[in-house]
Amino acid sequence: MKQRLIHLAVVIAFLAIAAIAARGFLRNRSAKSVPVKSMDSWQNADAPIGFPVDGSTPAFDSRFIQLTAFERAQIPTATHMAEAMGTEHGALTYNAQPFWSDNPQRGGHHSGDDINGIGGMNTDLGDPVYAIGSGLVIYRGEPSPGWGNMAILAHRTRSGDIKLSMYAHLQKIYAAYGDTVPRGDTIGTVGTAHLRYPAHLHLELLDSTGVYISRGYARQKGESIDPSATIRLHQGSSEDHLYSPPLDIVISENLSDLLDNLSIQSK
Repeated sequence: MKQRLIHLAVVIAFLAIAAIAARGFLRNRSAKSVPVKSMDSWQNADAPIGFPVDGSTPAFDSRFIQLTAFERAQIPTATHMAEAMGTEHGALTYNAQPFWSDNPQRGGHHSGDDINGIGGMNTDLGDPVYAIGSGLVIYRGEPSPGWGNMAILAHRTRSGDIKLSMYAHLQKIYAAYGDTVPRGDTIGTVGTAHLRYPAHLHLELLDSTGVYISRGYARQKGESIDPSATIRLHQGSSEDHLYSPPLDIVISENLSDLLDNLSIQSK
């Protein structure tokens, strides 16, 4: 009798183990058959950003930019910043629609600055547009007809933060995707977004490492920051200067590096 009980216990234990193994196997097979969740676009998909998961999902939206670790390592430090089309103080430009101006007809607040040549209307058509600081070109293209040609640069501040500058409605783009450009380099020319607007530069700045190019008007600031205020903060000189003298920049940078080295050694 005792021996029969032992045999019965062994059989029950074997059956229990077999049931657990079968349950795990069936669970793995059922998990494989569950479709990958996907919503309107790759931005909202339950998948790595920007990567396709199967043939039934929508096309990849190239307007969405998320910097890779490799790209972040390439971003140069913008030790100083300057105006994209010359300064108001030098009577070269004026801001036709400043950052966060309320525009009910457009459905919200302006997410950037509309920089015009001092003559207004199309007098600045084809004028050069300059990189506000040393940066990496992370986007070059036409996200939509309303935006026209656009370039986006990534900059690293002296404190290590990453900022993105966006130049829209360009007539021509000279900056190539993946290029590292210096401050003041001509990256394009002022355009009209295929005659949709009088010629001007729509300049945006974002405190972000990833940006979705939206409508240009919003109800919440999100990652958008004031371009003019940010440029002034990192200008490195008074508004009396159209550009800082090159020798002054070199001396200031060398002095700053020397102080940083002394600080590190003292620690």
